Amino acid sequence: MKKTLLLCLFSTVIFAQKPQKFSTGLPVELAGFSAERLARIDDLLAKKIAEKRIPGATVFVARHGQVVVNKAFGMNDIEANKPLKNDDIFRIMSMSKALTTTAVMMLYEEGKFTLDDPIAKFIPAFKNPQILDYVNPKDSTAITHPAKKEITIRHLLSHTAGIPYENELHYKHKIPFFYSTKNEKLSETIPRLAALPKLHEPGEKFTYGLNTDILGYFVEVVSGMPFDQFLKKRIFDPLGMNDTAFYVEDAKKDRLVKVYEEIGTEPGITPKPKSVWTDYPIIGAKTYFSGGAGLTSTVQDYAKFCQMMLNGGSFNNKKLLGRKTIELMTTNQIGDLEVWDRKNKFGLGFEIYTPTGHAKLPSSEGAFEWGGMYYTHYTIDPKEDLIFCIFFQVFPTKGWGIEKQVQQLIYQALVD
Repeated sequence: MKKTLLLCLFSTVIFAQKPQKFSTGLPVELAGFSAERLARIDDLLAKKIAEKRIPGATVFVARHGQVVVNKAFGMNDIEANKPLKNDDIFRIMSMSKALTTTAVMMLYEEGKFTLDDPIAKFIPAFKNPQILDYVNPKDSTAITHPAKKEITIRHLLSHTAGIPYENELHYKHKIPFFYSTKNEKLSETIPRLAALPKLHEPGEKFTYGLNTDILGYFVEVVSGMPFDQFLKKRIFDPLGMNDTAFYVEDAKKDRLVKVYEEIGTEPGITPKPKSVWTDYPIIGAKTYFSGGAGLTSTVQDYAKFCQMMLNGGSFNNKKLLGRKTIELMTTNQIGDLEVWDRKNKFGLGFEIYTPTGHAKLPSSEGAFEWGGMYYTHYTIDPKEDLIFCIFFQVFPTKGWGIEKQVQQLIYQALVD
């Protein structure tokens, strides 16, 4: 009897362990999916490709650590008749934010700072912030008044610091949007940004902007390492994210997905003209490391990061974060404020589904997610023990929402 009890307890412990590797090649029914219903994703994407809404897509879905979808659809480059592969490299834009946030919170776990420390403690140019009242259109001079309080690290992580992405003052002072082809570094740009007036009092509104780029420089200051090296050493290498970086190596350029755009009066994509918007991962000085939007990755690499978060901080037998830290990161940090019109909340680096957000789309209350401007998206759903990533490469587009259609088809395929 005692031996049987011990075996049962041992089995329970093993079952409770979170998977450190993805399992593949198993029937999707073992993960609680209907194969017939999952095939509706293929039909939807085939339709969108035929309608020329997207050139192609990669989709990765895993539940309980079992991969149920890992597919590429359509083309990497339509004009070159080059099929898309599921290890092709995408510009993930604002999906960079989750990785930067993780770097910040790893240092937080080492006791390097508290979330309510003023950022000026580490980047002095932020001391005594000014709030913008008015910009003179003739010469772009600003009328301001002193803020009532300092900007904290929590404000930056929750996008409540009053720092936008673009405005005329950013243009005037040459603040990069997310890249720079010049021999420019965060240590030069972020102090210039710090000196500019903020749109509102810290904590007063949700203002999506360059907050996470500031945090990338913060990681450099606190760790004493260049930001790109910190990410590689502390996150990418441990998780086996071998194709994730700010810039694409020459040997991997052939895997970089071509960018398309949809700007005509009728739906339909065309190749985006070559510019820094398409070529920044392979051109320029490659010295600017935008923590908010500068990374490139594959759907398979990013899924490893998502599974780490779902696992409570570990994957590939490497522990990056504690589970209580992840709970903190995915707890509402903005109070009664809302994330735009979606009625969801924001934690430390992640949008969090509320009951209202859950009512709009199949998901789970407490699931967390974000996406990138070039049309990439991820969701991490602890209640369903589920992750998924959906990558396209179209900007600008009139087709926002295709990723949400894929999401609804993922959830409708669950049968237990």
